[in-house]
Amino acid sequence: MRRYITTTLPYVNADPHIGFAVEIVQADMLARHYRSVGDEVFFSTGTDEHGQKIYDKAREQHEDVQSYVDRYAASFERLKSVLGLSYDAFIRTTNKAHMEAAQELWRRCAAQGDIYKKKYQGLYCVGCEKFMTEKDLVNDRCPLHPDRIPEIVEEENYFFSLSKYQRGLLDYLSRDGVAVVPGSRREEARRFVAEGLEDFSISREKGRMPWGIPVPGDDAQVMYVWFDALTNYISTLGWPHDPEGKFGQFWNSGETLQCAGKDQVRFQSIMWQAMLMSAGIKPTDRVFYHGFITSEGQKMSKSLGNVISPFDLVDKYGTDATRYLLLRHVHPTEDTDVTWGRLDEWYEANLVNGLGNLVARVMKLAESNLESIREQPPRGTIPESYQIAVGNYDFLGAANYIWERIGLLDAKITTEEPFKVVKTDLERGREMIRHAVNELDTIARLLDPFMPYTSAVIIKAIRENKKPENLFPRLA
Repeated sequence: MRRYITTTLPYVNADPHIGFAVEIVQADMLARHYRSVGDEVFFSTGTDEHGQKIYDKAREQHEDVQSYVDRYAASFERLKSVLGLSYDAFIRTTNKAHMEAAQELWRRCAAQGDIYKKKYQGLYCVGCEKFMTEKDLVNDRCPLHPDRIPEIVEEENYFFSLSKYQRGLLDYLSRDGVAVVPGSRREEARRFVAEGLEDFSISREKGRMPWGIPVPGDDAQVMYVWFDALTNYISTLGWPHDPEGKFGQFWNSGETLQCAGKDQVRFQSIMWQAMLMSAGIKPTDRVFYHGFITSEGQKMSKSLGNVISPFDLVDKYGTDATRYLLLRHVHPTEDTDVTWGRLDEWYEANLVNGLGNLVARVMKLAESNLESIREQPPRGTIPESYQIAVGNYDFLGAANYIWERIGLLDAKITTEEPFKVVKTDLERGREMIRHAVNELDTIARLLDPFMPYTSAVIIKAIRENKKPENLFPRLA
């Protein structure tokens, strides 16, 4: 099977934070798992580089806008090595090919009669980069950016005929119950569509906000950042020209999965899907929405200034330990409260005293009592319960399955005491140790999508029949 997996594109008005790290590590875990079972995967990420917030920030810092986005895009590209990511493409919305694709999508929607121009006055949230209605506000403020008062903006802009696609979107959202995961987000999208849709603005006056993709045929307007940015999901595959056939293989003929935060439902599962329908392109097969990370009950966000940097996490715990913490101790779909103290506890208990201790224990027994591992342990099938968990985006459940096996093997060694048996019954003791090594090999292979470096170190140690260096140092 061919699978296309993508994250949203983070906005480059600040350095990466833990919320996006969760999303991209989840997507990477899925990509690695599907590759391990023989699927062909195209995994994409990138950066969203147009819009009012970026233009304003660059001006505040007296910096050329392109230089500004280049600098921040580089910090997101660093995540590939820092988090051990395996993506196939990194798209920037300032790339020429992407800009051309966004303009072509505009033309195709316009050809369907779905784009028109009108004057509009409304409340505009710069944080969300969208117009809002009174019913969207909480205490007269955007619920996602309570530190900002929406501005009253009057402009003549182009609009997209979202209302035209109400029936099509309801059918899409009802399709086998799989277009949106989890079900609560699907119901949120369905209710929003059922209540009635309003057409939305898809351009800005260039005189007011010049940093954007020019609207085809109207040099006085630039594209609204969301119309531009959403196009990345197909432009990264080479649409519309598709010179390498990736769009045909992975979008048209493959299974498409977008990973996004729970605040993205209207954009990813409503606006974007309607745009695809308008352009005559197959809708996304599935969008998976993760929850937020909070700290002491507050949502982590750039605007609130309480973010945890993934670079700081890796500096303290290491790449694979950071991946483990984000995949096992952050709930896949609900909000999770994270503090440095909790992270320390999870690291010490489950990596230092758990996996790390078990690997040292088993491989010390093997190194001391087995002459060599002449044959690699047989590679068994991936357990069904593990596959079901991954298939349901239950990263926590899949990790719990691995750690259950870690605990059972550790308890078995403690109970059966092969380190004593080998002194009185050499062959029986060796057989017990071989069994432990085989089980450790299975654990290592299951760990690969979660902790690829750690998995490789364990498998190499087994092949060489040698205890590896300490995998997870204790915290100072």
